[in-house]
Amino acid sequence: MERLAIKTNHRTRSLGVAFGGCTLPGADAPLFTVPAGQMSLGLGIHGEPGISEHPLPTASELAELLVSRLLADKPDGAGTRVVAIVNGLGTVKYDELFLLFGKIEKLLDAAGLTVVDPECGELVTSLDMSGLSLTLLWLDEELERYWAAPADTPAFRKGNLAPRARRELAAADETAAEEAEQATTAAADLGRQAAAVFAQVRDVVVDHEEELGNLDAIAGDGDHGIGMRRGVDAAVAAAEQSVAAGASVGRVLTAAGEAWSERAGGTSGALWGSAVIAAGLALGNRDSYSGQDAAAAVTAFVDAITELGKAEPGDKTMVDALLPFRETFLGALDGGAPLRDALAAAAAAAQTAADRTADLRPLKGRARPLAEKSLGHPDPGAVSFALISERIARHLASVRAKPEPATPDTASGAGNGAQRND
Repeated sequence: MERLAIKTNHRTRSLGVAFGGCTLPGADAPLFTVPAGQMSLGLGIHGEPGISEHPLPTASELAELLVSRLLADKPDGAGTRVVAIVNGLGTVKYDELFLLFGKIEKLLDAAGLTVVDPECGELVTSLDMSGLSLTLLWLDEELERYWAAPADTPAFRKGNLAPRARRELAAADETAAEEAEQATTAAADLGRQAAAVFAQVRDVVVDHEEELGNLDAIAGDGDHGIGMRRGVDAAVAAAEQSVAAGASVGRVLTAAGEAWSERAGGTSGALWGSAVIAAGLALGNRDSYSGQDAAAAVTAFVDAITELGKAEPGDKTMVDALLPFRETFLGALDGGAPLRDALAAAAAAAQTAADRTADLRPLKGRARPLAEKSLGHPDPGAVSFALISERIARHLASVRAKPEPATPDTASGAGNGAQRND
């Protein structure tokens, strides 16, 4: 499937135009505006502004613009059979879309291309945006076979499919596995602490939701604050439910990460969800926990994001704050610092690094096409991570240490074992 997706992406070209920006739910103004008598070219499907403005064209002129730009950038080895998709972004009427498609089809035919199973309509909208996009997918034999195949999903249906098997059996197996685990006292206690930490994360995200959205709107789609809030709201609910069932910290974090990814959506939702799950798997269900386990959880968290997102230092992403956080945290632990002190130092390093992203040009993500607009403003993902890490550090520093029985790890103090769970 990955091979097929990569090939399809390589053979696909898309270009969109907007006559007006979209408005996020609860916002009192659109993410961007287009001057009267103008249109914005090269917008993002998630509501990002275009990269240039042009006089408002006729339907024929617009068809010529879209087709010529896409044909000029056709992939290497492209054949003569293409899928054409004319997509309305929210408020363009269907009769206007069909009128434009007719003109596009004639231009593609004149260019010697055969249009295969085209689509025209509101397939992927951007809230109330006034705009549309044209996508061309150059087919080979394999891709044409899959494109012509029936499909049955909540958002797209094509042809006829037999009813799909439901997932009750898989869900039952997962429930049975959860019930089979008997959380240790240490793992259950750490799970409760994790749920309390998620509540703190929710509070700081809510406090800065609008700020993060405004920062994201400079060169992105403006939904970072909303997405983070949705994700962490779901994570808190899932964590609290797992704690009520007596789950281990591994189960608590896994449930929270899955809920975060499912509810938040978008890139940040997938990254945060995967990272939280990875940290949970690293902590698992043990009889005792030490500083080494905290280091393993942080390492797993960071590795999940870097492996999934493929971003590197200097790309102007969350990674630019994440890596200094990890390096400072692990270095402080190795130097014998208490867990709370190591976390505080790491959070400070993350904040400094997040501030410095204002000087970077984005090389990854949706802000990349609008790099110039992004200069002078820090990356919203780096900022949100820094805010969260600072709040967690402050919360754990305020938690009073409670006496607890010595365990083999804590009694020996080996490998930072003297550090408490919190």
